Amino acid sequence: MTPERAKTEAMWIRTASTDDLETISAMLTETWHDTYDHIYGREKVAELTKAWHSVPALKQRMNKPRTEFIVCDDGAEISGMAYVSQVDNETSMLHQLYVRPSTQGQGIGKKLLIEVEACFPDVRKIRLEVEEANDRAVRFYGENGFRQVGTTPDCGVKGSGIPAVIMEKVIW
Repeated sequence: MTPERAKTEAMWIRTASTDDLETISAMLTETWHDTYDHIYGREKVAELTKAWHSVPALKQRMNKPRTEFIVCDDGAEISGMAYVSQVDNETSMLHQLYVRPSTQGQGIGKKLLIEVEACFPDVRKIRLEVEEANDRAVRFYGENGFRQVGTTPDCGVKGSGIPAVIMEKVIW
């Protein structure tokens, strides 16, 4: 067994708690700067992160009905997170799936995705929006069975101005 595989197997997926929110906020800030600074610039990323990834914003999401907010944890560090909601009887929406830059490529994103797909057993498809310039994420989702079904000029929230592809996967 490779050291990377052993490390990934020592991690588990669990429901996020309010005690995790500071750590999740810091991880999202780090991940967004690593991923998007070269696309939008450091100032724009800091502005978006402050609005979208603050502890109050995360706490608000955590308390919404028909949602799951999960983390990948090895007991010492949270390496990834995902947030998904059930949109209707047959569709769930993956709003966030992020892995700390230092732990990317170790299977954490795949573990989170498998769990997200199982969160709402009655839905038959899962949808997401991904920034079209985020080649690594677009490739990851494509490799995991998602197909592009459309585009949006406003990824995440109306008026964001972030162009995104809409991807979907049939899960049963």
